[in-house]
Amino acid sequence: MTETLESRPRRDRRRGRTRSVPIPLLVPALVGLAFLLLPLIALLVRAPWRSLPEQLTSVEVWEALRLSLLCATAATGLSLVIGVPLAWLLARTRFPGRGFVRALVTLPLVLPPVVGGVALLLAFGRNGVIGQWLDSWFGITLPFTTTGVVLAETFVAMPFLVISVEGTLRAADPRYEEAAGTLGASRFTAFRRVTLPLIAPGIAAGAVLAWARALGEFGATITFAGNFPGRTQTMPLAVYLALQNDPAAAIALSLVLLAVSIAVLAALRDRWMTAS
Repeated sequence: MTETLESRPRRDRRRGRTRSVPIPLLVPALVGLAFLLLPLIALLVRAPWRSLPEQLTSVEVWEALRLSLLCATAATGLSLVIGVPLAWLLARTRFPGRGFVRALVTLPLVLPPVVGGVALLLAFGRNGVIGQWLDSWFGITLPFTTTGVVLAETFVAMPFLVISVEGTLRAADPRYEEAAGTLGASRFTAFRRVTLPLIAPGIAAGAVLAWARALGEFGATITFAGNFPGRTQTMPLAVYLALQNDPAAAIALSLVLLAVSIAVLAALRDRWMTAS
């Protein structure tokens, strides 16, 4: 069998890259990989596999799982309603202070979640900037309620959606919207009939990412909504509580969240698991 002139240099280049990995880089790289994998392997090794069905079928687990799925889905829906227009505003328009607004949008990504919960209390608490008016005018109390869980999860998860959708919008060709405008479509009609179908995959990826982040939210939720079984106790809060009294139950609950995370990674494999 003869080799083509194109395949041989390509194979040689692959071999050359493998042989040329310097030891001072290879060793810390392997240590870093092991550092990321060992905790997950330990979780699988120490999992109570025999009692796992009993642990996962308890009423408390199903209640926490139901509440987690419900609140994470509601937070993702709310993020879609207000986050997609915000991403479009950042990607398609120019206004004074746009860079500052983008920095504010990304702030929850680096803000400690507990600080986010305190900020939510100061804004929507009974004595908060907006919460006092909601309580006195409409009798609406948001802290320590299921709605408070949704707000806390939206606060920490929506930036993931906005950043993802904004990147997709910047990559999309704006000439399609301009062509729709020349045919008489308003800017909102062009957004609804042209832009949304064009960026649908990016919106779906951002929604999955936001949903996963909302599902794993802990700090802002326990600060703003508390930890009440059946009302505000989500899976991460149940893991925290179980770790103090029943470590085996905490490991079982952690396995559920690990399985969800792997499922999300598999759903976004084209975005996160390819080199280009």
